[in-house]
Amino acid sequence: MKLIRPLAALALLVASALPAASADAVFPPGLRLGMVPLIGLNKAKTFPGFENEDGSVKVLVTELPPAAYGEVASAFNANPAGTGVKQDKIETPAGLAYFTTESGKAGDTPVKRYSMIVPGAGFSGYVAVQIPENATKIYTDEAVRQMFASTVTRREVSVDEQIALMPFKITDLAEFKNVRTLAPGISIILADGDESSGFEPKPYMILGLIGATPQQADDRARFAQEAALQIPGMRESRVTMSEPIRINGQQGYETRIDGVSGKDKTPVTVVQWIRFGGSTSLRIIASAPRDQWSNAFTRFRAVRDGIQPKG
Repeated sequence: MKLIRPLAALALLVASALPAASADAVFPPGLRLGMVPLIGLNKAKTFPGFENEDGSVKVLVTELPPAAYGEVASAFNANPAGTGVKQDKIETPAGLAYFTTESGKAGDTPVKRYSMIVPGAGFSGYVAVQIPENATKIYTDEAVRQMFASTVTRREVSVDEQIALMPFKITDLAEFKNVRTLAPGISIILADGDESSGFEPKPYMILGLIGATPQQADDRARFAQEAALQIPGMRESRVTMSEPIRINGQQGYETRIDGVSGKDKTPVTVVQWIRFGGSTSLRIIASAPRDQWSNAFTRFRAVRDGIQPKG
């Protein structure tokens, strides 16, 4: 009897960490991937996902490009035994998930790490879990597995929910049909196309803050041109114009680039606007096929001029 009571207590403790079967999935703000978090975990304050009260247990939830799931599935099937990590798969409401389990360290603290990927409509869902060794009796392998098994996806995130996460107000969407968070609270895309067909064949905009701003006014031209030439996906780029402007009464810079973009090498014109601030600057990248540029530019300016500070 002396052994039964401690074992029973431990069993109850472990069971309490499992997600309740009837509980609803929780979606981190702005994401299409959700799950039933383990008991004791709540929405994280500084990253998309969940954490316990002292922040030692972390569940990062994010979205990856749609091809990522297929690449991971192929790697699993090519090497079922894994290489230094334990590999497994599980059926979820979102589809077949692949996940790994391994031990490691966070600084000097021994931890257990889990990584899972699931298919989504136009994206791959990714979850990374980190549990310190001293919490693994509560947050067991089976508890994490059950949490993974509760993973679901939603087709859309409301426009209002996504815009509310941004550190500025967007008052004019200029009739863009697709609004998609790229990084919650950091950047957002407004587009006429979508992930399945690619954004490049139609007009789109990316809005976000960059954590850098030139200290001297004379450095703004160089700063803007260097940023413009680093726009992802642009090839054969050529700067056609770069000049200082005022954007909503603040100092800014406009740079235009011609190039090709996308798998079909669509000829595009891109405008980059940077509105300089204190420690951060607003950066807007807007792209359109050259034969759609005139009408698209009018829409781009409407969105740009409708961006206002919060508060």
